[in-house]
Amino acid sequence: MDFKDTETAFSYKTNSELNKAYYLFKLLSLGYFSSLGRKALKMLLKINFPLDEIFKRTIYPQFCGGVSIKECNSVIENLKQNNVYSILDYSVEGSLTELDFENTVEKCLDILVKCSEFNLSNFLVFKPSAVGKFTLYKKVSNGDQLSENEMSEWSRVEGRFDRICSFASKKQIMVLVDAEESWIQPAIDKIVLKMMLNYNRDKTVVYNTLQAYRKDRFDFLLKTHESVQSKNIKIGIKLVRGAYMEKERSRAKKHNYDSPICKNKDETDQLFNKSMKYILRNIDDFSLFIGSHNEYSNKLAVELVEKSGLRKNDQRLWFSQLYGMSDNISFTLAKNGFNVAKYLPFGPVKEVVPYLIRRLDENSSVSTQTNRELQLISSEIKRRKS
Repeated sequence: MDFKDTETAFSYKTNSELNKAYYLFKLLSLGYFSSLGRKALKMLLKINFPLDEIFKRTIYPQFCGGVSIKECNSVIENLKQNNVYSILDYSVEGSLTELDFENTVEKCLDILVKCSEFNLSNFLVFKPSAVGKFTLYKKVSNGDQLSENEMSEWSRVEGRFDRICSFASKKQIMVLVDAEESWIQPAIDKIVLKMMLNYNRDKTVVYNTLQAYRKDRFDFLLKTHESVQSKNIKIGIKLVRGAYMEKERSRAKKHNYDSPICKNKDETDQLFNKSMKYILRNIDDFSLFIGSHNEYSNKLAVELVEKSGLRKNDQRLWFSQLYGMSDNISFTLAKNGFNVAKYLPFGPVKEVVPYLIRRLDENSSVSTQTNRELQLISSEIKRRKS
């Protein structure tokens, strides 16, 4: 498994697209200057500066599929020609009201219809905080007493989960429920398990997200497995490293409790790989979605699959990376016969800007990832010129 094969990695990109990607990652690699740029973008966003055209020409096409599903079609088809599938992620953030939550559900249902009718994707993804109040998840997670109105609200949140999962089951599309901050995750885990019990009987429809940078998540995995073994369901797990590290550590320090996050990257990597090994050893009870940009973890998964005798295209196992990143992993795995899907964010440019800034923050905080992207793109540009 050669993740250095840049010809395979960037076969879907034109020379122009490749050069744009080079300059973008070059900017991200500049550290302090890049940080200032992101701060400036956040400030411009607050004052409603017209950013659409700037983003549309620079960051947006690197990480997003388009403004609408229709606009994503060309990207989806381009990826599909290389046996890489898409996960449509409507990346508008900041839902606060009941109307916002209902609109999110309607958008999810619309995506499911279009994915089914036009064979666009096998997956739907959504954030729990897009269908319910953050403060309500927190109260339920803490075991706090809910008022009559809050109980009614919580019932509506569960109803929204059920509408999405039920419709996805009918359309034979899998639902990836994103993980969120540790202090609201218990409530999310509770609902997702309920959805699994309802819809993961004959096949895996619902996936919970396990963030391996949390020290308690392997124990959570074991307990979940033990609790449902007698219930004859499949446990869907999307395995990732995590996305709220700084926020988690900052809150733990502020409120004087032990941080739930691993001490360092090495510890996180070990828990990720340990969780992956456990699931693959017990694959008859699971379906696994590996969301990783780590080359070693992906190679390890390939080795485990080969040793276990699983078929490469077994529908219980999928690999995934974000659109615009780690193409060397995605396209190499796909070329070798594995199931691969790219997270493909879409939505109105201005409304997706918070997602893009968060992606830039994440990208820049992991300097090795940014430099790796830049190195691979540079190698392919040189190869094409030779």
